[in-house]
Amino acid sequence: MRSFRAGLAVAVFLVSGTFTVASAGVTPQLPYPQGQPSAKEIIEQVYFVNHFYALKNFAITKVRRKITVLISRAKGKRPTTNTLERYLNNDYEDDPVIRAKDLAIFRSGKLRGTGILITDYDDDARGQSYMIWLPALRKIRRFAQPAQDDSWGGLDFTFGDVVLRKPEDETHEFLGKMIFQDCLDGMDIPKNQRNRYTRNLSRQSCVSKGKEVYKVKSTTKFENWWYDYRINYIDTTTFADYRTEYYKNGKKIKYIDRDWRSLNLEDPRAMAWGYWYGKDFRTGHESWAVIPKEVIKYNADFKPSLWSERTLRKIKR
Repeated sequence: MRSFRAGLAVAVFLVSGTFTVASAGVTPQLPYPQGQPSAKEIIEQVYFVNHFYALKNFAITKVRRKITVLISRAKGKRPTTNTLERYLNNDYEDDPVIRAKDLAIFRSGKLRGTGILITDYDDDARGQSYMIWLPALRKIRRFAQPAQDDSWGGLDFTFGDVVLRKPEDETHEFLGKMIFQDCLDGMDIPKNQRNRYTRNLSRQSCVSKGKEVYKVKSTTKFENWWYDYRINYIDTTTFADYRTEYYKNGKKIKYIDRDWRSLNLEDPRAMAWGYWYGKDFRTGHESWAVIPKEVIKYNADFKPSLWSERTLRKIKR
């Protein structure tokens, strides 16, 4: 059961683009800001970008040997990997109940053949519904929404980091603009520890270097929380959040870097992830989710029936 829960957590990371309770005011119809936005408006735009609301649908598929890989490494240990596909549908404008659906399917590792379908609802007070296909049992199980501070099965992300945190869960302070001078980090994997999924991965992305960013401080409203505040570095044009640093008692305890790629559409907020990298300074643990550009599809002609219980039951182990 423990390994299953860990797998559920990993899969939710990749489908986190829509696996959140919708934030009041942040919808697929959120307009692009005119003039200088406030700190809260900037964070709402970040939410919009991370949920791919500029797109009808978004998918990370498998193209020949190219597939999304999730890498986890404890300090001093060899990395472990999983691969998966993910399909997101935001095209429910005419549906009075559903806001989005997301499907993830594991293609390798201990959870090979596991599928997850999550439905996000228009009602802000309603949590998501989770349907999990368990290949060993040939059954579907339904689960409730996790807590924000739950760890993702050993990964360096909480469900709140990429799933459940809403703009109104924090207070936001604008700290000004700056030029981001850094490249984004990735995992440095020794050659003798690489496998077919990791042997050709680039350790760094410099897409953020030289970009003008907003610097925003976000302080949690939750008492006795695992962090006190976050510092976010956000592109002033696309609202892509390149880096987030987490602080507790004045000390930086964790950070997440996000490699963003423009899809070159009319809306500059139409972006796609290249990777997410996170490191926890308290443990030395690292996590890296890498999405090859070749596997990305968007606004494609997927059949609505793809996001169904029937699809889960047809998954091959």
